[in-house]
Amino acid sequence: MSSHVFSIAPTSQLRERAGPLGSALGGFAERLATEGYARFTIGLKLATARDLGGWLERQGLAAAALDEQRVAAFLLTRDRRRRARRGEAATGRQLLDHLRTNGSIPAARSVPRSVSPIDRITDCYQRFLINERGLGQSTVRSYLPIARAFLTQRFAGQPVALESLTARDANQFVLHEAGRLSCARCQLVVTALRSLLRHLHQRGDIPADLAGGLLPVRRWRLAGLPEALAPEQVQALLDSCDRSTAMGRRDRAVLLLLARLGLRAGEVAQLTLDDFDWNQATLSVTGKGQRREALPLLHEVGEAITEYLRDGRPPCPTRHLFVRARAPYRSFRSQHAVCDLVRRAQERAGLELRRKGAHLLRRSLATGMLRDGATLDDIGQVLRHRHPDTTRIYAKVDLEALRSVAAVWPGGVA
Repeated sequence: MSSHVFSIAPTSQLRERAGPLGSALGGFAERLATEGYARFTIGLKLATARDLGGWLERQGLAAAALDEQRVAAFLLTRDRRRRARRGEAATGRQLLDHLRTNGSIPAARSVPRSVSPIDRITDCYQRFLINERGLGQSTVRSYLPIARAFLTQRFAGQPVALESLTARDANQFVLHEAGRLSCARCQLVVTALRSLLRHLHQRGDIPADLAGGLLPVRRWRLAGLPEALAPEQVQALLDSCDRSTAMGRRDRAVLLLLARLGLRAGEVAQLTLDDFDWNQATLSVTGKGQRREALPLLHEVGEAITEYLRDGRPPCPTRHLFVRARAPYRSFRSQHAVCDLVRRAQERAGLELRRKGAHLLRRSLATGMLRDGATLDDIGQVLRHRHPDTTRIYAKVDLEALRSVAAVWPGGVA
């Protein structure tokens, strides 16, 4: 245990003033220090915990009686100035979690969820997607809201009778959504609905397979050019990271994984310390369909990650590679944290782009490889595409090669 933790541990006087929570303050202080909070912030949180303990004592309550409702009641007693101070509600949640973790108070009482017929259908559908289809969590999170919205709209105020569903119901839902969604998003709606309808048919909930009756959303494949950054723009993103700070070193390592190895945002967020084989200079990535694939760890990327690990990543219990830059030090929650990081880098670099986000760097890697003479097969291997059709869109970027096979315009050159 570090001396820093002992230096912020509450004194005996603080423990006494904390009433029934006095014995828990030392462990609470150690937990806050482990999560990376500054001494001043820990002091504020301990003061709030001390006051909460004093309030329990005045109410004649033991520590075991503490729960969310009593924390809320305590916060209401704070005067306007104290109540306006940020962080007291969060401190209450952290203290409850700490006390439950070490068994000082009972586990949170689970409030029985009112399970509706639609809840039961979507819960079963979720298990099907994960256990039988083997889809990733991000795909499941995309499909479920669409399935729920469709069933809710179709059976609003009516008994849920799945056998009465028709292809017309599904097509009307798609038309309704088309009024507010992009073409690509509408295609996702159709894909999710087809998946749901096939699942219901396989279960015997609907007599016919209605998925074939769902009309496709017309979006001409390969109609547009893939958007990508020029090499100098990618370099501007990397240069926007202040390598003298921990956050800058972290952001640069993330951007290099995206720009040099073509990782997806979700793959970066899921990386752990155990995914690296430094002796073999390889990196194991969990891609789509939970496939594990080994990638070569380029020198520039490995150097940036080493720099972050040695002088940037704060000490914390999580095995995830990338963590928050501010306390509490925890791993990225999802791919959205990586996309937000890229957007902030684009703003720092002064890049005015129509499309933003992490996937833009993946496309930039592919177009850069093609410009340098790589084949589509090479690009597909680097990006780990399952099907050649996925890589085919980049063929349109090589304008010089396309000119050599273009037919002569009958009217000649004007």
